[in-house]
Amino acid sequence: MQLEINSTVSLKNIFWSFGLGLLLSTPVWSQTQLDSLMTRKQRLIADPLTPAKAAFYSAIMPGLGQVYLGKAWKLPFVYGAIGASVYYYVFNGDELQRYRTAYKRRIAGYTDDEFIELIPENEKLLEGMRFHQRYRDISFIFIVGTYMLNIIEANVSAHLLQFNVNDQLSIKPQYKLDQFTQQNTLGLTINLKF
Repeated sequence: MQLEINSTVSLKNIFWSFGLGLLLSTPVWSQTQLDSLMTRKQRLIADPLTPAKAAFYSAIMPGLGQVYLGKAWKLPFVYGAIGASVYYYVFNGDELQRYRTAYKRRIAGYTDDEFIELIPENEKLLEGMRFHQRYRDISFIFIVGTYMLNIIEANVSAHLLQFNVNDQLSIKPQYKLDQFTQQNTLGLTINLKF
């Protein structure tokens, strides 16, 4: 028994095979693959919700919006400002309690408080209480203020990240010394390219 295989390969079949192989081997680019080719900064610039996200992240946890934007170097300033405000709030609250306890004991008739030799008058204890209460309240305002400033800074920083700065517009100050008249000239050069 003899089996014959007749194989005739035409030029047309070769081109179709080559074209189909080329088509199947070409990668198909989806939006996620294109996004992965963009740098993180380019994705932040392209996303219109970046300022809102940065503000939201900073509202959840102070400094998180700055980290989201890639500006983690601002984190020590955020926590330093909030930490100092919290420290002075706690310190003045503790001092207020010390003065209040001493005043209450003196009103009750005791003379064994810690301020008896330093502050013999009851009015001075009341002044000390008012002083520490005022600075405790101011420290609380600073806590809220630095927290809000952290949120605003993240939002503004994200907006400025998206601000279009290119070579189309340039402003340069110029300083020239006129050799003949020996006078200084100060000018401003504005270049606008279309």
